[in-house]
Amino acid sequence: MSDHRGARPAGGAQRVVVVHSSDEMYGADRILLQVVAALADGGVDVMVWLPDDIVHGPTPLCHELARQGVAFEHRSLPIIRRANLTPRGVLVLARRSWGLRHALRSSRADLVYCMTSACLLAAPVARSSGIRAVALHVQEMWSGSDARMLRALARFTTLRITISPAVDRAAALSSPASVVVDNCVPHPEPHPVPHPESQPGDGAGPRRTTSPGATFVVASRWNAWKGHRTLLDAWGRAGCPGRLVVLGGPPPSGARVDVPVLAAALERPSSVDIVGEVPDIAPYVAGADALVLPSDEPEPFGLVLLEAFRQARPVIASAAGGPLDVVTDGHDGWLFPSGDAEALATLLCDLTPERLAEAGRHARETYLARYTPEVFRARILELVRAELDRVRDRPVAQ
Repeated sequence: MSDHRGARPAGGAQRVVVVHSSDEMYGADRILLQVVAALADGGVDVMVWLPDDIVHGPTPLCHELARQGVAFEHRSLPIIRRANLTPRGVLVLARRSWGLRHALRSSRADLVYCMTSACLLAAPVARSSGIRAVALHVQEMWSGSDARMLRALARFTTLRITISPAVDRAAALSSPASVVVDNCVPHPEPHPVPHPESQPGDGAGPRRTTSPGATFVVASRWNAWKGHRTLLDAWGRAGCPGRLVVLGGPPPSGARVDVPVLAAALERPSSVDIVGEVPDIAPYVAGADALVLPSDEPEPFGLVLLEAFRQARPVIASAAGGPLDVVTDGHDGWLFPSGDAEALATLLCDLTPERLAEAGRHARETYLARYTPEVFRARILELVRAELDRVRDRPVAQ
């Protein structure tokens, strides 16, 4: 896949190299687009470096970067992945780190922006290459031995941003302290009314079924911890109370669930539409009455919650991690204990059209007050500009 190198603006604009760990269009990838837009709108010269060690899905991030005219390159990056935490993998990371050091030395970067925790090996590499400003955007929940390793690497960063109070508490970073900046999603755009004969995965929008009751949508990778097993268990316990639209697909690595097999085992498998991966989930959210985020483990944030809120759709989410800070239970959505299929089934049965509609109105109000791109971009630009000014005004140590 060819790279896209934008021209450097005239006038000596400060340059930021954004190092990213994936090339898809899931939560962290969408936030990268917002970060890049914030910096570019502020006159910063931005270059995005994407990893070259992953297989592209049907909607890679690089296609969207090219469409928006953002400069990017695919590079051999030392991304921390489970597959690399072996003796051989460590050697690969060391070799990639050495290559990254040479690339950064010639990049003329004033700041390196680590877009996820998996990019943190770039922090000491950047500092050793003479770059004095390194930002970290923590979008994951740190725990156990992983947290200890990541905190050690984070010592080489000079600006730390976390995406939620839950992530901030788990990261427990200090000197300097991290700053919470809530995620955002763009304002909704009008979508065509889905054709009644649209089929799952054909990009034409939701397929209508004859299932009675409300329509619920779940949109996430089919990772084992994402709660699809809990959701489908609850769906069966509740008597398949309507229509369930399942977006997403299995992850490229790690534990996963076989969603089609679980759905086929239900008493009414026809109540579940397995759509798969789509370039834009917005039409499916717009065609639903509520969105479900049933994660069995704490979500760092749950960007998909905002996808629902912006379209006046309430959410049903597990009560752990980021959703606790986003959803006001009984107001703009509902929370249930993580992994509790019986509690989720009871909730699904209790939601009337009136309750769903009222919560949807409140969800839209929450979005406008807290999660618009204008709020997010202004804060990101403010923080990065302050960091660039700090290192520019500080003399280089002799």
